[in-house]
Amino acid sequence: MENGLQKKVTEQYVVDALSFSEAEQRIIEEMSSYISGEYEITDVRKAQYKEVFFSDAANDDRYYKAKLAFITIDEKTEKEKRSNVTYLVQATSLDGAVKNINEVMDDTMIDYEKSNIAETKIIDVFEYKKQEGGEA
Repeated sequence: MENGLQKKVTEQYVVDALSFSEAEQRIIEEMSSYISGEYEITDVRKAQYKEVFFSDAANDDRYYKAKLAFITIDEKTEKEKRSNVTYLVQATSLDGAVKNINEVMDDTMIDYEKSNIAETKIIDVFEYKKQEGGEA
């Protein structure tokens, strides 16, 4: 803070990991160079994101939770079937998130609807890194 005291903050991050212990270890490694003083990890839980749509734009600094409904036709009953899938989308604004979703999904042949898009409090996403020494 401006007066020299440290302020306690809570931040959310997404870590691509195979286990909770690996996620905790990775976030400690990633954040250790940015944090001074004491810190603690208060919660680790599985996120339901099917995929993260990253952006190459430097100013895309927010993450949006996007729920898409994929529409298929049941061949037997000829009725529409909807499958909901949640994605994490990097963008500057809600309009930017919609644009990024459209860019990714326009390359597919799947019919879909955007059910819900909302800004999250996620600060950053750390993708899976292959361990040095050839281990996965």
